[in-house]
Amino acid sequence: MSDLSKLYDAILNGETKNAIALTREALEGGADPLDLVTRYMAPAMDEAGKRFECEEYFVPELMRAAQAMKGALELIRPLLVASGAEPAGRVVIGTVRGDRHDIGKNLVSSMLEGGGFEVHDLGIDVSPEKFVLAVRERSPDLVCLSTLLTVTMRSVPITIQALKDAGLRERVRVLVGGAPVTEEWALKVGADGYGANAAAAVPLARRMLARQ
Repeated sequence: MSDLSKLYDAILNGETKNAIALTREALEGGADPLDLVTRYMAPAMDEAGKRFECEEYFVPELMRAAQAMKGALELIRPLLVASGAEPAGRVVIGTVRGDRHDIGKNLVSSMLEGGGFEVHDLGIDVSPEKFVLAVRERSPDLVCLSTLLTVTMRSVPITIQALKDAGLRERVRVLVGGAPVTEEWALKVGADGYGANAAAAVPLARRMLARQ
């Protein structure tokens, strides 16, 4: 079996092909899939997030690390499901109705997956009704709403109200993020938490679950 610290480095440095090859080699050599995630892959993404916060990494570097993580996870996820391993939490995420931006959402999704969360991505321009349906069907712990436009911010409280009207609001924590959003505004419209950037997603999600 190869030196597994190389898997950590491959993800941290955004080397997708290398990360996939190292993951495949480790699995073929008998490595525990969950061990790969918890000891090497998730810590690499945590470090990428820290470097982003310290401005040692910028969005391109963070995106490359997330892509490498996603590639490696595609090999591991089916094995974790088959073994019955529980995720850190379950998340439904989407860009709200009227907004077709997905770069930030995709980055948050990858960061959450790297943190051990099971993520169901609804995509872009997601209606309140679709969020409600996903909560009913997926029973997530968290719902993440992304908005990149000032004009679509109004879709956030509408979606939260739709969850209330459906009797589902108390079952989930709602997290909000996006360029025009502030923490004060997010809490004012009824969200439980706010993430300033993708690197904040995993720590915020973990805090939210710890409060439940």
